[in-house]
Amino acid sequence: MNQWIGTANQHYANYAMEELRRLIPGASFTQLAASEVFMMNSPLEREALLELVLEHEPIFLRHIQPVDRTIAITGSTDDLEALAEMVRNARLSFENKDTAVHVRKASGSPYTYSTADTKAVIDAVLEDIDSQPVVQQPEIIIAIYAGATQLYAGFATPEQMLSDWPGGAVRFQREENQVSRAKFKLLEAERAFGLHYEQYRNALDVGAAPGGWTSLLLERGLSVTAIDPANMHESLSNHPGLIHYKQNASDVKLQKNHYDLLVCDMSWSPMLMSKLVLDLEYALADDAIAVITIKLMHKKPLQTIREVIERLQQKFELIKAKQLFHNREEITLCLKHKK
Repeated sequence: MNQWIGTANQHYANYAMEELRRLIPGASFTQLAASEVFMMNSPLEREALLELVLEHEPIFLRHIQPVDRTIAITGSTDDLEALAEMVRNARLSFENKDTAVHVRKASGSPYTYSTADTKAVIDAVLEDIDSQPVVQQPEIIIAIYAGATQLYAGFATPEQMLSDWPGGAVRFQREENQVSRAKFKLLEAERAFGLHYEQYRNALDVGAAPGGWTSLLLERGLSVTAIDPANMHESLSNHPGLIHYKQNASDVKLQKNHYDLLVCDMSWSPMLMSKLVLDLEYALADDAIAVITIKLMHKKPLQTIREVIERLQQKFELIKAKQLFHNREEITLCLKHKK
């Protein structure tokens, strides 16, 4: 059996495990941090498992790391020495590569050292073996999870771990006068779906108020049509690139085939949201991209997701569905408008 540590958003680990259970017959699971971090034992060899996970990426699995080494926690400097020796022994994995060190600790773990202290020790070893310690854009990651009794360490690329952030916990810096934290969701979606918003020209933001997503698109140079009966943030008033229809989306008449990007983060019922998006698809150009959140308001999120995607596939092709770090009780879809 090969061991892996998986991470999901809080309260969604059970759904990530269910997706993996369907994907990998014979896999078994143990909770490490309730409702968020779990251990998976898989009968598949490493490469076979990674191929499956990358080809059929689970919606709720935020991050995954292999368990290549386990070290019993002593609560003393022996723990740091054991980690340093581990890296020295695996030097061929890191030589001449940009290497990041990611450290996470379970609540109550007897491992006493901070992320900064652990990283400092391992970075010094990496420099000794001709590896370049980095924070961003690593070629390989040393991931360490400090559990109740063991340190679980694994080595893999950012792509194989599904993220180049520790545990997939993507962080953005809050800006002065930022309209809302919802902006972080759209920023993370850009990374997760490989988008570049500045490549689009005309965006339609449905359910836009107070304007967190609209503000980001305006910053990227797009012309934005925002639809919402509520007021937009005062910082967006009189912006030359913004048109605000202060009414319900069902009452707005838009130019056909005009928008190459649609975004929607409405706090509506998922089925009502999908109906509204389908009613507006006439305004989208061929191959326009849509970034949409599905609010998981019911007790069967997998069923809700399946039903909404099936409905949207009348006019859209699904590119990817993912629960992002900045999603809470929701997931984000990336879709392409069908010709």
